[in-house]
Formats: sequence, structure tokens, C-alpha cells
Amino acid sequence: MEISTPKDREPTPEELEELEKLKAIIEGAISDGKLTGAEFDRIKAAIAADQKVSYEEIQLVRQLIYDKIDSGELQKVWD
Repeated sequence: MEISTPKDREPTPEELEELEKLKAIIEGAISDGKLTGAEFDRIKAAIAADQKVSYEEIQLVRQLIYDKIDSGELQKVWD
């Protein structure tokens, strides 16, 4: 799988659309304040669907999931 990093360019309209879809998937999964393993697997599958992981996707996951877990706002309910 390829990991792309920003190279002083703005995301394309297609990439922005993909990010919005990913954001909606994440927000739906965490709306109850809990994130299950199955929900996280769905998020990872959405990211991997195009065989590339973008910097923006990583940032979105960090902001919407990991930062919220760290702050106690979101509960991870799997090991």
C-alpha cells in the first residue's frame, strides 16, 4: 500500500470527496462515544480501498479518533 504525503499541493476534488466520505464513516462510528473493533475495521477498509493512504486521511483519523480517545471523549471498546 502506498502512503502519500503532501507535496505542496492541494487535494484534488476527488480526494476531497473521499475525505468527506471517510469523515462521515468515522463520525457515524463514533457518534455513540464508543468505537468498536468492527467499526474501526470499516474505517481502515475505507482508507485502504484505493490502495493509498494519504496524509490527510491519517490526520483525520488522528483528530477524530486518537485525540478523542486520549482526551477521554471517545471510548475504545476492543483490545
